[in-house]
Amino acid sequence: MSRTLPPTRRILLAGGATSLALLAGSTGAFAQGRGRFFDDGIDGDVPFDDERLYRDEEGRLYRRRGGRYEPYSERGTDPRAPRREAVDPAYEDPNLRRPAPTQPAQPVQAARPVDDGPIDYARAYAAITDEPFPVNAFNWRKANPAFLRQEIAYTGREPVGTIVVDPRAHQLLLVQPNGRARRYGVGVGKQGFSWSGVSTVNSKQMWPDWYPPKEMIARTPKLARQVTQLQSGLGVPGGSRNPLGARAHYLWQDNKDTLYRIHGTLEPESIGRSVSSGCIRMINQDVIDLYGRVEIGSRVVVLT
Repeated sequence: MSRTLPPTRRILLAGGATSLALLAGSTGAFAQGRGRFFDDGIDGDVPFDDERLYRDEEGRLYRRRGGRYEPYSERGTDPRAPRREAVDPAYEDPNLRRPAPTQPAQPVQAARPVDDGPIDYARAYAAITDEPFPVNAFNWRKANPAFLRQEIAYTGREPVGTIVVDPRAHQLLLVQPNGRARRYGVGVGKQGFSWSGVSTVNSKQMWPDWYPPKEMIARTPKLARQVTQLQSGLGVPGGSRNPLGARAHYLWQDNKDTLYRIHGTLEPESIGRSVSSGCIRMINQDVIDLYGRVEIGSRVVVLT
């Protein structure tokens, strides 16, 4: 196991309703700048407080220095940028069952540009190196074409923006305008863990922490050795070794968390099979593509 990363937090900034979400520790492309950002001050200033990246709801990145938050980019942080003081640290985790907020959730901006051009598998499934954690290339040439990303005709009745999951076909459709749909291969729940029904995308997260149910930890000795104490209990911190992969969509019914997710996977070879504990898993490149297209509040239909 890699070292334990800090738990996800949301920090309310003074002067507005913007919140910051902790993204990752010093891994992947971010860690390549260690000498520049961690060991020395910039322009005579002090080093940053920690090895963490924070993202606000508009997708902008920040670093913390002297208890204040400064804009961050891969080219470095401008020390002349205005600083904003964090005044009200608070935690919020979508894994916890809680009443729906009285105000509708704000849409989460896509972390990556949406590519609406023709699907080029060599590009679609290439390695991704500019994320907080690296995403390995997927060998699409050895995959069943039925489980690769495709644009298809859609003749169903669901409105545009709906996610339709067909567990028997091991496919997920995102309904698009003009009678089209974007289709992805998925892994679904094994016998005894499958489910069906209508739910809603209550929230979605990049590189999420994973909080497996206590029953799962109890029946899986290997998992029991992997979990650590995080902010909301025993779990696995977000990152390259997290079973939820690069993105997660959290599904709710009747204002309650179903505990089911649409998420990435560490085992892309399991796509097209019934192997999970009920969640819907996708190739990481596919779940990243889906994440940029799905809005908070989207309808999710899981067929029987």
